[in-house]
Formats: sequence, C-alpha cells, structure tokens
Amino acid sequence: MLKKQFKSCTTGLSVIDINKKGMGVAKSTEGIVYFIKNTIPGDVVDVNPYKKRKGYIEAEPIKWVIRSNKRENPKCSHFGVCGGCKWQNMKYEEQLVYKEKSVINDLKQIGKIEIQKKLPILGACDSYFYRNKMEYSFSKNRWLTKNEIEKKESINKNALGFHKPGRWDKVVDINFCYLQAEPSNKIRNAIRDFAFKNKLEFFDPREKKGFLRSIIIRNNLKGEVMIIFQFFKENKVQRELILDFMKVNFKEITSLLYCINSKENDSIYDQNIIHFYGKNFITENIDKLKFKIYPKSFFQTNPKQTNKLYKIIKDFATLKKDEIVYDLYSGIGTITLYLSYYCKKIIGIESISEAVKAAKENCLLNQVNNAFFEEGEMIDVFGESFFNKYGKADVVILDPPRGGIHKKIVKKLLLLEPKRIVYVSCNSSTQARDLELIKEKYELKISRAIDMFPQTHHVENIVLLHLKSNNV
Repeated sequence: MLKKQFKSCTTGLSVIDINKKGMGVAKSTEGIVYFIKNTIPGDVVDVNPYKKRKGYIEAEPIKWVIRSNKRENPKCSHFGVCGGCKWQNMKYEEQLVYKEKSVINDLKQIGKIEIQKKLPILGACDSYFYRNKMEYSFSKNRWLTKNEIEKKESINKNALGFHKPGRWDKVVDINFCYLQAEPSNKIRNAIRDFAFKNKLEFFDPREKKGFLRSIIIRNNLKGEVMIIFQFFKENKVQRELILDFMKVNFKEITSLLYCINSKENDSIYDQNIIHFYGKNFITENIDKLKFKIYPKSFFQTNPKQTNKLYKIIKDFATLKKDEIVYDLYSGIGTITLYLSYYCKKIIGIESISEAVKAAKENCLLNQVNNAFFEEGEMIDVFGESFFNKYGKADVVILDPPRGGIHKKIVKKLLLLEPKRIVYVSCNSSTQARDLELIKEKYELKISRAIDMFPQTHHVENIVLLHLKSNNV
C-alpha cells in the first residue's frame, strides 16, 4: 500500500522517457518519479499510483490529457493485459530510437565507457510474426476482466495463454497472438477447444494438480512445426487422444513430442522428452549452414534477424585465416560454425550437455572440420589447461545469458589477453557492468544495437573491444 503522504490520484504528468520494463517515466512538480504502465514519451496523463518503490512510484493511467504523436493503435486485443508486447502502442521507428538510447546510456552510465564509433541500430524487416518459438500455459485459473467479474455470470475459468504479469497463478486466455506466424494461433486454439470438448483437465497451479500443463510451438522459415506437450501426470488414454488429434489434423506438424513433468516448475530442460510422431527436431538455415533444433535447443527466436546479427559479429571480429577463436557460451554451435569459415580453428564452450551434443552433430552435418566443442561450466573449463590444449585465442566471442559474465571469467579473459573481443548481449545493463571491469586493458571500438524483439523493450547489442596497445 502507498503511504498516506502520496496522493491517491496525480494529474497532468508528462511522460518524458521509458524505463527498462517498458513503462513510461514522468516526474511530478514535487520531484517524485513515476513509472506509468501503457504510456510512452509525449503522453500527458492523470494517474492512479498503486505501488511505492524505493526512489519511484508505479502508477496506471486513468485519463489521457494529451496523447503522444509517437503513438500507434495496438493491433492485439490482449494489449495491456497479457504483458507480452508492451510497445505495440508506439510507432516502430520510435521503438528503435528508445532502444538505442537505452543501450548507449547503459554503456556510458554503468560501464563508464567511451565509444569510439557507434553504428545505427539495425531494425527488423518484420515487426510482427517474427518469433520461431512460443510457450503457452494451461490453467484452471483464468485471468478475469473487470467486466466479467462484475457480471457475476457462470464462465469457463480454463485458459491457455500467458501468465498475467505479477500473477504466477493466473493465465490470460489468448485468442490471437501477433508474434508467431500461422499455424501457431490455429494450433493453440484447436488444442484449447479440443480440451474443452473432451473435458481434459487443465493444470491448477495453486493446488498442483491437473493434466494439461503447457505447450511449446516451434517453427522455422520453411514452415515446419514442432509441438511439445507438457503433461503434469501420465494419463495414457487422454494423452494419446490429444496427440492423435494433433497428428491427424495438422499436417504442418513434422515433430510431435511430450514430457511428463510433476515437479514444482514447468521448465523442460531437466525432463525426458518423449518422441511421439515425426522427427525429433526441425532444421533452420543461417546463410549456407543448416542447424538441427531439438526440443531443448536454444536458438535465436528471430531467425531473419539472426542472419544479420551473425554478419555483424563476423564484420566486427575481422578474422584472419591463421587465427584461433574461442566462442564462449556456444549453445548448439551456431556462431561457432558461422565463423569457422574465416579462421584457422574455433572452439566453443557450453555447459548444457544436449546443446554440446547438438553442436557436434551440426558440425558433422555441415562438414566443418576446424570447429571443436568442450562441455562444462565456464568457470571450470575456461582456464590454463584449455588454453594449452587449443592454443591461445586471438579473438574471443562472448554471448552469455542475460546475467552476463562471472567475475572469474573476466579475470581469466584479462590474463588471456586476446587481441579482440566481440561481446554480444541481450541485456545491455549486465554487458555494461562487465565492460567496466574489462576496460583496464580494452578499449571499446564499435557498438551496434540490433532489434531482435520488435514490440518489446528488449534489444540486443554487439560491441568490439581491442586490446590496448600498451598491453600488446
């Protein structure tokens, strides 16, 4: 609850910026900072504060005094409820402006780094229907609108969709999503309708019981579709009923799989994935390379932009045929194999066993003979024995998870002293934090953001670092 000294309603706030969560930023005449849902720069709004945080107040708009000229009418009927595409209300060219601004601010303010050259952000050609993977949750606790609650009518509370932001126990039932191309919506809605008709039990996240838990829909640019069902418990009759329905009615499905997951969380990465129909993978092409994508594989979610991202990495790295490259956090080997044509040899390090296995398979599939992969935790593998085994790297590629690089890895990088480092990040805050630790020996030559996630506040950034001349 807000403390009493704060007004229950604040009027005439001018939105001047956007924060990391995609909320509009405003400041009152008293100097109080507000983060306001569903607003963009240029809006002037009256708001209702609902949460006090350290240094700011979260609020929701209750009246628009002025609507920004940067505004766009959201396409999605679920906008503002499901929480997925928070920037659908902003023109796409404006989204790019604020994404680029966010990256540069992080590099300068968190990393305290001077950028010698900043290339313009690279926007996406498709701002909708660009994702190749979506995950939807089943729930017996559907998020109800204010209208539905006030009507007090008997309604079906089962849902298949996205978790309501801030409510782990509530799911917003999705009718149409603009993020993944068809037949994604057709498949999801058919599954939900079939489950209703056949009285299949939806999962209850509070009681931890039910049958249908989640579905993952993966596709590729060729139109192949992979479906992964997650059931909370085994029920052979119901399981085969819905899987057979999918097999018969959707010829686009080339890979149909499932798992039985009765643990607390619904992550599939520690689960046994069971093959039911078709292949157990789909394939995607990046330039002249082909990659097998398995149920647990991490693969960039925007395949068209991935081609552009990897070209930027290659251009930044300026590899020579006699150079050795390390690719840290290499996943299924996409960057490793992409760069293998331009260097003497390249070695990927990855902690996930299934990813390393897939990387080696992709290496054979593409007949690449100068790429190698090591499995293990980065802190354990990346060290002196690794350097001795493969030779000292001239170039290091970093593409870590959102949390960035462990400080111990930074120290080892500084000891290794590669001539060039290309750091790819989906979180410019942690990237900037890591670069602040590296800058004692490296200078930031080039930075470029690329939009992999249109309609959201997320952005990818790539930087090129050169070893300073006094360390060579």
